[in-house]
Amino acid sequence: MSLTSRREFILRTIVSEYIAGGNAVASRTIALTNIHVSPATIRNDVTGLEEEGYISRPHSSAGAVPTDKAYRYYVESLTPDVKLPLTDQMLIDDVCHDASEELDKRLRLIATLLAHFVHSAAIVTQPKATHARLKHIQLVSIDGVLTLMILVLSKPTVVRQKTIALAVAPTQESLTEISNRLSARLGGMSKEEVKVQAATAEADREIVAHVADMMAEEDKPELGRTYVEGLHLMLSHPEFANNRQTLTLLRLVERDNWIESAVGSHMTSDGVKVMIGRENKEEALQDLSLVVGNYGSYSNSRGLIGVIGPKRMDYGRAISSVNYLAALLSESICESYNCEGV
Repeated sequence: MSLTSRREFILRTIVSEYIAGGNAVASRTIALTNIHVSPATIRNDVTGLEEEGYISRPHSSAGAVPTDKAYRYYVESLTPDVKLPLTDQMLIDDVCHDASEELDKRLRLIATLLAHFVHSAAIVTQPKATHARLKHIQLVSIDGVLTLMILVLSKPTVVRQKTIALAVAPTQESLTEISNRLSARLGGMSKEEVKVQAATAEADREIVAHVADMMAEEDKPELGRTYVEGLHLMLSHPEFANNRQTLTLLRLVERDNWIESAVGSHMTSDGVKVMIGRENKEEALQDLSLVVGNYGSYSNSRGLIGVIGPKRMDYGRAISSVNYLAALLSESICESYNCEGV
C-alpha cells in the first residue's frame, strides 16, 4: 500500500528525528515541522503508520519508533546520487591517492577514515583477483613423491602454494626444468586456458592439472583479507549499552569468512546495497544495518567496502561515503594494476 504524501512526510520526520536523537518521536515533535495540520490529524496518521507496520509504540500515548519497514522506505526514498560535501571528498582523495603507502596500510587507513565519517564500524577487504592469470610456477622437492607447488598469480600479485603427490618421485633438477618450461608455456594464461592445456598436454599433464585446480580455487567468488575498524565507535551508541547481542557480534567478526556469509549474493552485485535489520541473514546482524559496495574491476580484481552500524544510522551519509570511496578505490586499484575498465 502506498502512503499519502502527508503520511510519507510524517514517516520521514519520524525516521530523521529518531536517527538524530535515538528517542521515540512524539506527535508534538512532528507538529513543530511545517506540516500545517491539527495535532489530532497527526495522531491519526501516526496510528495509521503503526497499523501498516512502519512504526512501533509500547502504548498508544508513547512516541513512535521506526521499524525495519520504515527504514527500508526511508532508504528507498533517498536521492540516488546523494553527494558527500566537497571538504569530505578532498580529505578522502588525499588518503586514497597516497601511492607511497602499501596497499594493506592504505586500506586500513581508509577503513578508519570511513568509520569516523559515519561513527560506526567500517569494513574494507583486500582486492582479490576475479580472473587470476598465471605468472610463474616453482616446484620444490620435499620427500619422495611429495612436491611443493608454488604459483605466482597476477593482478594483484599473490602467491599460493600446495603440497602435491606425484606418481613418480622426481629429482629437484627435473622439477626445476619442469618449472621453467611450464612458466614459459603457461605464463599469462587464465584458469580456463590452463584447463585446456591440462586436457591436451602429453608431457607434464599431471602437474598442469594441479595448476588448473589451484587457479580454479583462487577464482572462487570470495573476498580477500578483511579489515574492520571503528567497532568501538559503533558500540558507543546507546543501543549497545548492556546489550547481550554485543558479545554475539564480536564473536561473529572474529570468524574468518563472516563478511562473505553476511553479504552473500551482494559480493558480486553493482552499486551500494543496504541490508536492514532482519534482512541480514546473520542473527548477530539483525539489530543492525549493513551498507556495502564493491570496488575494482570485473576483469582484474574486486574488493568490498562497507559500514556496519545501528539501524538508526545516517543512511544518506553512509551510502554517499561508501559510494564515493568505492569509486576512488576502483580508480586507484586500476591505476596500480593497469585495469582495462571498472
